[in-house]
Amino acid sequence: MLDRIQAYFGVGVVYKGEKNIYRYMVRKPQELRVIVEHFDKYPLITQKLVNFKLFKEAVEILCRKEHLTSEGLRRLVAIKASMNLGLNEELKAAFPDIVPVPRPLVDCRDIKNPN
Repeated sequence: MLDRIQAYFGVGVVYKGEKNIYRYMVRKPQELRVIVEHFDKYPLITQKLVNFKLFKEAVEILCRKEHLTSEGLRRLVAIKASMNLGLNEELKAAFPDIVPVPRPLVDCRDIKNPN
């Protein structure tokens, strides 16, 4: 399935990690834009859309190379703090004063095009 996802997007790699866990990874900012464009066109519904909006903001920071400044890096960490499980212990120790960015509000959304 991951190979099919990689083929569909045409970016990233599938690799076998520890404990026979396979992963699909896209790391280059320009390739991440392909994923962002797809989900802009076919939006997620429910609260997953919130994480996508935060992810999209992080990708934009990377594409503008703002992460190469301390302010940009701190912004990325603040975004990460608001996503999914937040910061791991290592990031919390490295950035003890980070304030998570506010999570955007998302109303329940209907599926615009089920196809």
